[in-house]
Formats: sequence, structure tokens, C-alpha cells
Amino acid sequence: MQFVKESRISAPPERVFAFHESPGALQRLTPPWENVRVESGGTSIKVGSRVVLLTKLGPIPLRWVAEHTEYAPPHRFADRQVSGPFAKWQHRHEFLDDGRGGTILRDSVDYEPPLGWLGRLLGGPLIRSKLRKMFDYRHEATRKIVESGDFPGS
Repeated sequence: MQFVKESRISAPPERVFAFHESPGALQRLTPPWENVRVESGGTSIKVGSRVVLLTKLGPIPLRWVAEHTEYAPPHRFADRQVSGPFAKWQHRHEFLDDGRGGTILRDSVDYEPPLGWLGRLLGGPLIRSKLRKMFDYRHEATRKIVESGDFPGS
């Protein structure tokens, strides 16, 4: 399954990428309604770096380990789930020059819910809805933070 979200930010790719590398960016991009806490990592997006997130699926605590697999500033970086709630999760962040001094921010996620066809049937629409809401929040937060220059090193 695939999910893609694109939006325009009025800042060059170098600046949008720099925000994603700045301290605390992951926490600032986590929607307030999500019960997610960084247990370790999250300080680098370079290849091989990892982040361990603690979250819940209803009352069930989950540990989500992601590893960064691509790093090509200021164009893209990517991560994949090493262990966690999905059968597969690969997330690519792209920063495309729009030719007008801005950036098209594109998040592409290739994922598979747990439990195979049953997970796709029962969880597919719920997961898609949750992804849409989460990435809408993340893109709007990125736009506001980057355009205002409210991050270290901006």
C-alpha cells in the first residue's frame, strides 16, 4: 500500500531540509493527539541512525524502531521500520525545488498493515485516514515553522 502527501512551502529546499535536521524537529512534527514518546535516538537523519519510539495501539504499548536508509541533502532522506506495528513501513521525505523559490515537500510511505489481507481489509481505511490526518498536521507544522524561521540554525 502507498500513501503520498505533497504541499508547497515558501522556502528553498535547503531551508526545509535544515529544519528536519534541527534538534527537536521530530517532536515538533508529532501531532499532539498522538501518544508517542522518543525513547532514544532522533538526533540524526543520516544513514544508519535509529530512533526508538514508544506508542500505544489502544491500551497496548508498542515500541517502534526506525532506521534511516537514505541521506541526500537537501533533496531527500528516508527511513524504514526495523520493528514495530506494521508488517512493512518505508518512508521517503523529498524536498523538490518548485522553481519559484519554494519547496514541494513530498512524503511517500510504502506500508503493509499487520495480519496480511485481514489487516488490509479491516485496518486499511482506518490506517489511511490516520496517515492523512497525521501528515496534514506535519506538513502544516513544517510550513509554519520553516516560513517563520522558528528553528535553530534558520
